[in-house]
Amino acid sequence: MRDEYDFSNAKRAKDVPHLAKLQEEAKGKSRIMIMLDNDVLMAFRAKAEAEGIGYQTLINRALREVLNTRPVDEATLRKVLREELEAH
Repeated sequence: MRDEYDFSNAKRAKDVPHLAKLQEEAKGKSRIMIMLDNDVLMAFRAKAEAEGIGYQTLINRALREVLNTRPVDEATLRKVLREELEAH
């Protein structure tokens, strides 16, 4: 950063009304940069447009769903396979 910038009179975002409002709206969220494959991004944008919501909201919802699903453990997989084999 240049030495000639003087931030001694700068205000904190919480003291500037429109910035404070943005911070309040974003509570519980973090701004990040993420690289996604173009086809994945295009698919989320198309689906979001069809549903009438933002694509970032849709990506967040998809990530949350993945977090809330339990992976199949070995015992459960064996049980399901055994049941299917016995049924046929």
